[in-house]
Amino acid sequence: MNFDFLIPMNLYTIDTGLFKLDGGAMFGVVPKVIWDRINPADENNLCSWAMRLLLVEDGDRLILVDTGIGNKQDERFLSYYYLHGDATLDSSLKKHGFHRDDITDVFLTHLHFDHVGGAIAREGDKLVPAFKKATYYSNQKHWDWALNPNDREKASFLKENILPIQESGRLKFIDPVDGINFSEGFDIRFVSGHTESMMLPLVSYKGRKILYTADLVPSVGHVPLPYVMSYDMFPLTTLKEKKTILGEAAANDWVLFFEHDPGNECCTLTGTDRGIRAKDTFRLDEL
Repeated sequence: MNFDFLIPMNLYTIDTGLFKLDGGAMFGVVPKVIWDRINPADENNLCSWAMRLLLVEDGDRLILVDTGIGNKQDERFLSYYYLHGDATLDSSLKKHGFHRDDITDVFLTHLHFDHVGGAIAREGDKLVPAFKKATYYSNQKHWDWALNPNDREKASFLKENILPIQESGRLKFIDPVDGINFSEGFDIRFVSGHTESMMLPLVSYKGRKILYTADLVPSVGHVPLPYVMSYDMFPLTTLKEKKTILGEAAANDWVLFFEHDPGNECCTLTGTDRGIRAKDTFRLDEL
């Protein structure tokens, strides 16, 4: 049998820069005297957070997980989030020898602006897909939730980030039952504490499982179970989901890949007398 056509899966970290969010909102009921040691706040109580994407090279598919905040919003909107850092989506792709036009699939964990904003670009007075050859993936439950948001969450769902995807004709929905296996070695875990039907990629790579944690566990500092964001719609559901998934991750030596941790890309977990905690932290390319 000829195995020349088999191309090994490769994973790449795609950094798109940093932004700032309120530290208290990011750590929920945890007192500032505790979380400020994890991610120190500035004079406005704001902490820096990453917008770190995952690029999966799988045969002839190039799958980008999330897209960052993008740059099409007006100056007033972006000023609220203090974008900083040297990395951009395009520069990070170029670092690994890719261009945005090489992307075949854009997998959206959920449709909050810091995850989907880069999916759509502004060209003159038109809003068009930023990845011209890509198919975009969401799921029906979350899509409906985003288009009919509750008053508390609606500021995170911007129609200019979402509707042009569907209007382009390149949107596909993943079925929670039939679509758990997105591709060979790329599974999906559905969680609904942060927002309805958020999708977490679980990728098999170099004999390990890599879990893209999105907003279930935004950073190493959020590994302890009570560290739940105030942004979560259903915090007790998040608590339950974290307990289940982090327990499974610790028992099976999964690697967590963090979308928002400003300093740590990945970690493993260990059980302690205080519960599950981070064990080792490292970069993806150190696996």
